[in-house]
Amino acid sequence: MKAFTYERVHTPAEAAAAAARVPGAKFIAGGTNLLDLMKLQIETPMHLVDIGKLPLDHIEPTPDGGIRIGAMVSNTNLAADTNIRRDYGLLSRALLAGASGQLRNKATTGGNLLQRTRCPYFYDTNQACNKRTPGSGCAAIGGFSRSLAVIGSSNACIATHPSDMAVAMMALDAVVETINAKGKVRKIPLAGFYRLPGNTPHIETTLSKNELITSVVLPAPIGGKHVYYKVRDRASYAFALVSVGMILQKDGTGRVALGGVAARPWRDQEAEKVLPDGAKAVTAKLLAGANPTKENEFKLALVERTLAGVLKEGRN
Repeated sequence: MKAFTYERVHTPAEAAAAAARVPGAKFIAGGTNLLDLMKLQIETPMHLVDIGKLPLDHIEPTPDGGIRIGAMVSNTNLAADTNIRRDYGLLSRALLAGASGQLRNKATTGGNLLQRTRCPYFYDTNQACNKRTPGSGCAAIGGFSRSLAVIGSSNACIATHPSDMAVAMMALDAVVETINAKGKVRKIPLAGFYRLPGNTPHIETTLSKNELITSVVLPAPIGGKHVYYKVRDRASYAFALVSVGMILQKDGTGRVALGGVAARPWRDQEAEKVLPDGAKAVTAKLLAGANPTKENEFKLALVERTLAGVLKEGRN
């Protein structure tokens, strides 16, 4: 780990301004991903801005019937919140499917959205990775790609986004609230928050430099049956090969988002229009244009089978 300076801040505006003052600064909250990356020298911040004491650890109702989740709310507290469990069960189920209990105690809402890919070539500094070192190439293409993306990828990157929480929030139409170094606040729909890799896979979100996530807002609950299935290589503490988050209404309509298949949670509203037609029809729409490798083409069938299971549970 390389040497760095450190400061603790007490307001969101102070945090964004502090990060802007020092080139190469990073925010640190739970640290469950950043510290690992620093040990491997994949992340080498010159300065850490500790946002752990910011007053962003509350879950509160919004005037229009939704709910605002502070960026410092832990995954454990979010999953256990009474209102989340009752009205946004998909989010609670997705959170409990992720990581271990110890990690959920430290992981935060803002940090979860920004966690980096678990592509093995990203973590192996002896391998080429355009996401880690822009322009160096992608060893995953032609390498071991079983867990990697089947859609939305590019000739520069086939990494996936690892978050379970983000899959649920995509289906729930979440909106990310931020503040920048000038004190300007911004609302970013999660549907427009993540970038596909293209030729710049190291730029993963639409956040500006030193822009701090302060909260995530969920619109008023829409009812329906909330189901989250996660398919992985072992029963716990593993990232998704494929995950499906769905909200299904009694009339057969609903929303669906996938995890483990792309660089962002994958949702297509055209696919949701054919939910009453079953898993095969939905999969064909969701994965139209998929470009799997020989090692991960099994994910296409796995998505359809997982969707079928989710639909069956949603209709019961």
